[in-house]
Order: sequence, then C-alpha cells, then structure tokens
Amino acid sequence: MKIALTCPASLPATQFGGILFLCIDIARELAKKDHEITIYTTDLDFTNNTSTFNKHLPRNEKTNGFTIKRTHVFLKIYLFFVNPGMYNQIKIDQPEIIHAIGLRGFQAFISALVSKFHNIPLVLTDQGGLYTHPDFEKKGIQKMLYKFQEPLIKFVIKQARKIIVANEYESSIFSKYCESSKLVIVRNGIDFENLQTIPFDFKAEHGINGRFLLFLGRFNRVKGIDLLLESFSAVCKQPEFDDVKLVIIGADFGYRTEMFKQIEALQIKNRIKVIEKATRDEVISSYHACDFLVLPSRWEMSPLTPLEAFACKKTVVSTKAHGIPYVIEDGKNGILIEPDDVKSLADSIIMLLRDKEKTIKLGENGYKLVKEVCNSKNMAENVFQVYRSVVNSD
Repeated sequence: MKIALTCPASLPATQFGGILFLCIDIARELAKKDHEITIYTTDLDFTNNTSTFNKHLPRNEKTNGFTIKRTHVFLKIYLFFVNPGMYNQIKIDQPEIIHAIGLRGFQAFISALVSKFHNIPLVLTDQGGLYTHPDFEKKGIQKMLYKFQEPLIKFVIKQARKIIVANEYESSIFSKYCESSKLVIVRNGIDFENLQTIPFDFKAEHGINGRFLLFLGRFNRVKGIDLLLESFSAVCKQPEFDDVKLVIIGADFGYRTEMFKQIEALQIKNRIKVIEKATRDEVISSYHACDFLVLPSRWEMSPLTPLEAFACKKTVVSTKAHGIPYVIEDGKNGILIEPDDVKSLADSIIMLLRDKEKTIKLGENGYKLVKEVCNSKNMAENVFQVYRSVVNSD
C-alpha cells in the first residue's frame, strides 16, 4: 500500500515529542512489510528550541526503508508550523491513504484539504490536541491561536474516515466531537528492540557515582518539574539518600529559566544534573542506568516515556492525571499519586529508594507489558488494519 504519514516534525528533531516517534515507528514497521511509506513534514531541526528550521536539511531523504519529504516553514506561531508546500507533494505523489498525526498541526489541516479535493481517505491520530491540555486555559496570543484553530480542527475531524485514539479516555473526549463509529482504539507502542541495547555507560560518561532518578520530558510547567524539584529537595534532606542524584533530560518549552531559578532557591544544585540536546543514545543509556523514572505530570494523554522506561525494566512514579492510568497501573508496574501532591511524590520516591525488590518487580511487570502489547510492531499492525478497513470500504 502507498501510505502518506504527515507530522509537524520528523528526524532529526527527536526532542519534539511523542507524535514524532509514533510517526517514525509506524513508518519503519510498515516499510519492513514492503509498503511504500512517505512522511511529509517540516524542516524543523530542533537545536534545543522549536524555532530552528533548516533549509539545508535534505528535501527528500530515504532512511530505514521509508522516505521523509520536508518543506520549509515560512511562518511559525508557537507549535503551529506553516509549510504549504506539503500540499503539492502529497497531491503529486497520490498515496492510497493519508494518516495525519497531530490534530492541531497545520500538517493535519493540509492533509484534510488534500483528502477532500483529491478523494484520498484520511485517518487521524491526535495525541492530546483536543481541548484537554492546560495551555488551552491561557490568555493572550496563544488563546487567540486556539480560537483560530477551532474551525480547522472541526474540518479535519469531519474529513477523517477514522480517528485512532490511544485509550478509552481519549475516546471519550473525541466522542463529543464525532460519531463513535469513527473511533478506533490502538494502544501506543515503542521500539522495544532498539531499547534493549545499552549504547554506553551513562554514569561513567557523566561522572555519576551513586544512584539517580530520571526525569525525561519537555521543560514545561505541565510536566510537573516544579513538583519534582520540591519533592526531591525533601529527599535530599534525608542522610540515607546522600548518594542519590536527579538527572533531568529534555528541551526548553518555556520553563527552563524558572526551573534553574527553583534549583538555586532550593539549594540542590549539587544534586541535580540537567542535560539538554541529549542524543537518542544518551536517552536510552539514561533509562538503563537510572533507579527509576519520575514523571509528575499535570497532564498527559498517552505518554510514551513510561513505556520506554518499562522496556528497560524500570518502573515509573507518576500521577493519576488524564490518560496516564491507561499506561501506568498503580501498584502493578508503577506508582501513581494525585497531581500536585508534593508530599505523596516525595513519599513514593523514598519508598522505592528503600525497597529495591519492589522497584525491580514493578519494572519487570512494565517490561512484560511492552514486550507483549505496547510495542511498535503491534501498534503498526493494528494501525494498518485501520488503513485496510478504510481503503476496502471505498
């Protein structure tokens, strides 16, 4: 099958977030089955920001059996990247189906236009753009952008033949905007096999002698970094944890300055290591080397980071916010607390630091989930069945 995947960003912008990896993983797995896969995207380079668009990136690149076609972004409003050249690329290539990943992206709107005017069926995957993210409560220019996007989003939803959602929580959100027959639940998956090899010794590389906790994600208030720093400050006050450090890996999405100010104010700078511009090998190595992951998010739809930690047999401390409990099961493969509860977060971290046997058991249960269910092979196969049902219905 000739398949078009569209996404606001692709390689080399690996720090952009989950939708990028979902798109790449689907492309790679389906290319292995001899489907003709092309990702249509922007030329976002992501040199530790969301504004680096690189005209020198190849316009047409073959990698891992699939093709990436990039067009230049000439206007950017927050994460709304306008690259109208993508329209002609898809129109000329005439795929059998278009799969737009990232509902709020300009790329989903272009996908819907091509679908409508050239009679190519459209499938949609959102990953959290439909009115649940706390940023939608903001005022000013960002609020105006969301208002502007509303008719575009309704057009994309209406044009889509099927909408792939990651869990029942996301399905309940979409059911308010379209008929339930459009919705198909496909659990997110990650590249399990790629995560089994340890690229290098993370502790040796970064001079870490003792244990460490890991946070991996965007530097944004919604990720709960402020809560993590407060709770870790409480951990640092206990002499038995003098050897424990906190490693923060990510990229700035508006919270970097506040994060460093808080680290200074809490006087825990000597216990924190912040790594920006991390390579993929560095991320994978950090998963394997950490004691466990801490993700105290105020919002997530269906996070991939816990699944990656599970693939490395590491457990996760997170919150009960939104779609997180559909990925992390409290007491089975991780620990879940109420959002914004600093004391419970600190208590959970301390409990796992003290109970190595429990920490290992939770990590092994997570490993089993990813190996058997939430991996990219299963996800891609289930996504392809959606494609086939749509194409065969014509």
